[in-house]
Amino acid sequence: MSKEVLVPIADGIEEIEAVCIIDVLRRAGATVTVASVGELQVTASRGVKLVADKPIADCLETTYDLVALPGGMPGAEHLRDSKELELILKRQLRQERFYSAICASPAVVLQHHGLLDRLRATCHPNFVHHLDNTEEVESRVTVDGNCITSRGPGTALEFALKLVEVLYGEEKAKQVAAPMVV
Repeated sequence: MSKEVLVPIADGIEEIEAVCIIDVLRRAGATVTVASVGELQVTASRGVKLVADKPIADCLETTYDLVALPGGMPGAEHLRDSKELELILKRQLRQERFYSAICASPAVVLQHHGLLDRLRATCHPNFVHHLDNTEEVESRVTVDGNCITSRGPGTALEFALKLVEVLYGEEKAKQVAAPMVV
């Protein structure tokens, strides 16, 4: 059964994280919608151009099994400042659906909007001082309830495979990982 996943993007996001999340989840069979919080074409942190499927405003009425935020700066700040994305993330929390973030986004987006209250999380080492709970900051990937967080570009593949695992189970994650030689 296909799962609905939203991956928001913005100018300045970390391209390794965004593309890794999108690619791995699609390999698992998820229907991934890439939505921009700005223009449809964004310029990522290292100059790579990415094109979204639609604007984030067009995603407000859709129910997602998972929302997965890439990090990068100033991309995470642009994600944080999107009122539409804030509404979607808070709905995920209320409906007890999965939401996740990597790199700067756990601290810059999730913490900012109160989505890490009483949860263990990790993020990029440069942003751990923004987290209220620093119990798990050394972990590469942390799962606490319906929230999944990770550290940065070097953990992007591990993070994406964990997202597959929470959506589809451990066996599916292994099936996706095997041909990628992970």
